[in-house]
Amino acid sequence: MDMLISGAEMLMRFDVLLALLIGSVGGVIIGAIPGVGPAVAIAILLPATFAMPPLVGLTMLLGIYGSSMFGGSLPAILINTPGTAVNALTTYDGHPMTKKGEALRALGLAYGASFFGGILSIIALILLSPVLAKIAPMFGSREIFLAALLGIVLVIIAHRGQTFAAGMLAAFGIFLQTVGLEPVKYTMRFTFGMDWLNSGFDLIVVVLGLFALSQAFLLLIEPESAPHAQRIEGSMGRAMLGVLRHKRVASVAAGFGVLMGMIPGVGEFTAQFLSYTYAQKTSKDPDLFGKGSPEGLVASEAANNAVPAAAMIPLLALGIPGEALTAMMLSVFYVHNVIPGPQLFQSKLDFVYALYIAMILLNIIVVIFMLISSNWLLKIIRIPTRFLGLMILVLSFVGVYSLRNSTIDCAIAAGFGVLGLILKRQNLPVVPIVLGMVLGGIMETKLRSAMARVKVPIDFFDRPIAAILGLAIICLIIGHFVGLYRERQNREPDSDHDMHDTFQR
Repeated sequence: MDMLISGAEMLMRFDVLLALLIGSVGGVIIGAIPGVGPAVAIAILLPATFAMPPLVGLTMLLGIYGSSMFGGSLPAILINTPGTAVNALTTYDGHPMTKKGEALRALGLAYGASFFGGILSIIALILLSPVLAKIAPMFGSREIFLAALLGIVLVIIAHRGQTFAAGMLAAFGIFLQTVGLEPVKYTMRFTFGMDWLNSGFDLIVVVLGLFALSQAFLLLIEPESAPHAQRIEGSMGRAMLGVLRHKRVASVAAGFGVLMGMIPGVGEFTAQFLSYTYAQKTSKDPDLFGKGSPEGLVASEAANNAVPAAAMIPLLALGIPGEALTAMMLSVFYVHNVIPGPQLFQSKLDFVYALYIAMILLNIIVVIFMLISSNWLLKIIRIPTRFLGLMILVLSFVGVYSLRNSTIDCAIAAGFGVLGLILKRQNLPVVPIVLGMVLGGIMETKLRSAMARVKVPIDFFDRPIAAILGLAIICLIIGHFVGLYRERQNREPDSDHDMHDTFQR
């Protein structure tokens, strides 16, 4: 309780509250603009947060991360264009409700479900924090290495249908991390005598290239568009209270969001899929799903907004990011010499509580903002895409150059921007590269530290948590290959039947 009060006091500083307000409102605006998204905004802001105190920088980034999905539901419902990628499922039922003349009800349910899911997940995490504080010290070098490896495996397996590509891109990210001065014996790796490679590839430069610059290039080369949406009339507050009619669906969806958020590499999409499936199977009107079902809309929005708080758990407890946005936040911790991991819950539990309280406040700020500004945000949606691309391009290069005043960094970022554009045009995932860079560094450091105590391979798994993590990795890999084999077996009879029909004709 004392730590909770101390965390609240840390948060009550003017600069922290201002950063939270800017992040929360800015996140809604960014989420409402199709084609930008929180990853681009956080990538652009990262260099600026390095000059701020750690709590100030992190609350601003958390504000953007946690509030962008609120804003992303607005264009998803009104113009059938998700503001952020995770609002794609919102279009299934949100836009059909708009076409039925229920735009106000759809927006109210989306905002109410988002608030419900966000608050419920944060309360659950505050209650879980004492448990995490006891478990965290049990993680040594071996356990953290295996947890990072598990994160890599989960990220790869999560990209169903693209596992080979995701694995190759994650391996590429791990390779990028090895370039430059090696941290233990201080030898040069993969520099080929080129001085500009001595310091390796900076994570922020790569992130800005892959996310911000690639999106800018994409917006600049695509046909220009400026979508239009009708004004919203009526009481938004009353519409938001409509979510109370779907408490069961919202609660289960928030629960899925918490569970999926805590598992590295899984995130919003899996939580949404499970929640949406549950809502459809238990609904009295399952045929309405995809045609304007309020339950489907509530399930989608409650699940995706429960994930951000839960995604902070592996980041804070183990120093392992679950996806690209928490990977970016990890760099802010490192810059300020605040090292996430087992020691954080022991030495700085008040700091952890401050972050959780910040997430509660950001949900309250966002709901108040959405109540009074939905019609104003419709003007934001109408920004021409090429102008938006040009602004992102300029801000990205300013951010990269400000890191080390280096034109070489700008050239590297541009190169990764082109790579990101190619990957997006080919529908290949970008996230495995970033997580490969982050988790690869953790894995290398912890493996070298752990090997000093390992005489034979079985020693690596002689502690309970290490054994559980090792078993989980083996089971996941076996389960994935078994699933692939079954899919292939199911396809073969269908293909034989198709061939038989062809010959018959």
